[in-house]
Amino acid sequence: QVQLVESGGGLVQAGASLRVSCVASGRTLRRYNMAWFRQAPGAPGKEREFVARISASGVITSYADSVKGRFTISRDNAEDTVYLQMNNLKPEDTAVYYCAGGSVYAITPQLYTMWGQGTQVTVSS
Repeated sequence: QVQLVESGGGLVQAGASLRVSCVASGRTLRRYNMAWFRQAPGAPGKEREFVARISASGVITSYADSVKGRFTISRDNAEDTVYLQMNNLKPEDTAVYYCAGGSVYAITPQLYTMWGQGTQVTVSS
């Protein structure tokens, strides 16, 4: 049973940077496409919002328009770790950030079969 564990969240001021990480245990991630999603506070009933995705090889990436140019997704398959580098953070980036993995390269959360528990990112103005 694979487990994904996110870390690196925290409270920062607008304009700051954070890097969140997702580490897998129980199974290697190198064959899976990976993605980051987020869920804003006060929106537990809404679908998780796509943030970024990366192919299994790490060659192909894509981003939500709201984070393009500010966030970078990367992976280290040797360490079974996926990263999300977030620069120039804005208050509207405040959310719980979730790591997800699966066999599809998608922006729809329902298509991912592996999920972490999430890490809180809070950006103050």
